[in-house]
Amino acid sequence: MASPQTLVLCLLVLAVTEAWGQEAVIPGCHLHPFNVTVRSDRQGTCQGSHVAQACVGHCESSAFPSRYSVLVASGYRHNITSVSQCCTISGLKKVKVQLQCVGSRREELEIFTARACQCDMCRLSRY
Repeated sequence: MASPQTLVLCLLVLAVTEAWGQEAVIPGCHLHPFNVTVRSDRQGTCQGSHVAQACVGHCESSAFPSRYSVLVASGYRHNITSVSQCCTISGLKKVKVQLQCVGSRREELEIFTARACQCDMCRLSRY
């Protein structure tokens, strides 16, 4: 039989690896950092990098047979009703990025980054 220390160690390893797996599947829409490189022009005369925020995650969706009134109103073409939400940016903020230019010259540029996220109506484009 294994010693008590070995059993405790195995339980700790299982608890930690289980927590890692759960973290990856937490439902919702969350801020997620990513690196962005900003250039002042196409030639890259001035450039800098910054950690911006994106909205990443998943939201609820469902599909079900349409109600009779929907079927009649659509001429029996709308058989399935879908309801869905998408992970979207609900708030933006401006951040300043320091750009290093040719020589020792510096410039500053403002970019937008996500400030808050939420599950909201799916749209083709909001921005």
